[in-house]
Amino acid sequence: MGPKSRRREAQIGTIRFLLNDQVRELDAVDPNMTVLNYLRGVERKTGTKEGCAEGDCGACTVVLGQADGNRVRYRAVNACILFVPVLDGKQLITVEDLAAADGTPHPAQRAISELSGSQCGFCTPGFVMSLFALHASEPKPSRQRINDVLAGNLCRCTGYRPIIEAAQRMYGYGGGDRFAARQKETLKRLKALRRRGTLALEAKGRRYFAPTTLNEMARLCKAHPDACILAGGTDVGLWVTKEHRDLDILIYTGNVRELAKLKVANGHIDIGAAVTVTDAMDVIARHYPRFGELLRRFASVQIRNSGTIGGNVANGSPIGDSMPALIALGSSVVLRHGPRFREVPLDDFYLGYRETDLRPGEFVERVRVPVKSAARRFGAYKISKRFDQDISGVLGAYALELDGGQVRDIRICYGGMAAVPKRAVRCEKALIGQSWSDGAVARAMQALDADFQPLTDMRASADYRMLVAKNLLRKFWMETTNPGVGLDVVSYGS
Repeated sequence: MGPKSRRREAQIGTIRFLLNDQVRELDAVDPNMTVLNYLRGVERKTGTKEGCAEGDCGACTVVLGQADGNRVRYRAVNACILFVPVLDGKQLITVEDLAAADGTPHPAQRAISELSGSQCGFCTPGFVMSLFALHASEPKPSRQRINDVLAGNLCRCTGYRPIIEAAQRMYGYGGGDRFAARQKETLKRLKALRRRGTLALEAKGRRYFAPTTLNEMARLCKAHPDACILAGGTDVGLWVTKEHRDLDILIYTGNVRELAKLKVANGHIDIGAAVTVTDAMDVIARHYPRFGELLRRFASVQIRNSGTIGGNVANGSPIGDSMPALIALGSSVVLRHGPRFREVPLDDFYLGYRETDLRPGEFVERVRVPVKSAARRFGAYKISKRFDQDISGVLGAYALELDGGQVRDIRICYGGMAAVPKRAVRCEKALIGQSWSDGAVARAMQALDADFQPLTDMRASADYRMLVAKNLLRKFWMETTNPGVGLDVVSYGS
């Protein structure tokens, strides 16, 4: 093997990324190691904290920079459930990196300090990093947007008012920061780190693959049918941090160019399996504003920046937020095995609790959502104990088509009511062909008793779930029959 071949092999087996503005090359890292443990245990950067180890509290928030056309895109993510190999080709920024070389604090740090936005300080680095990402990517956001951004950061002692005020004040200091000033140089360095071939790692008996093409992804999945497919890691990360599983083979979707595509064509929104919730939200919201609003309540900004629609669908959780809405809209999944494809209606994809129709070596390539039609009215309602950052107790989604005053077609799907996201087929049958009236809806509400036998758990009792499911159907009827109420502007119940 010649020198060039040896260099190429060494590069393929090495994670290369920027830590602040310094190149790091790691060739023997455990693929199951989280970025949080790497920062604290290897780099000794202890500003990033562990609070919950499941992506809820935001104390571990860091920011990833990625080349995006002619700019660097900065996004906040949770370090506690992000695996180190995912850093390949990116820039990792922590709270220690924000101040200028002369010690001048970043505007986010200065504003937090001036407005007393910190008491015990444990959560403060995470808040600062969320504010840094906001400052780097959005000019003067609204109060609502600030609330959305900070929903993934929890504070027990300060209260949120001074932190929200800091988010507003940081834009008043004038100028940018050193990251904006060095963006061209950083972009050039990130493009130089961009990988053209598959990253293959092996350490501590575990293997990690990050292909860059769809064909290579299909080949690897077929060759390793028992591998864990890693997308955003917002669920898989918990298998390591909470369940202490050993994930022996990981295949990462995030570098596959074809899986990162989102397009609207031929009557569908085609969402590649590696498209993040953040990147899908605006396109979905243009067609279905209520679905977009539902996704705004999908966990936190940090989770939406990592998690993918494809991963949420493949996960198969009965309380996943996207699936009831997707099923009600008649969406499908395109599955890939080697060179072969098959398309499956999403309501046929779920076979049992966290059991799907995926076959060994097969993976979700994309999700297909029918575009909005003038005839269809859509509504979705998430019921949870908190408005932000909470898992659904019940989630109802409805897609209705009327012929005059009669129901030509209706699709009703609930999450949290069964072992899978499930259509209310008896309820639908009770409505199709009937007038869209109070009496017909009342009869259909009773049909839900035959469709579901919900469980009682920590989020809701069985009786509460059934009552809510019935009342959400009535709410949908009221909104579609009241000419003064637009489905796309009504806020959610919580």
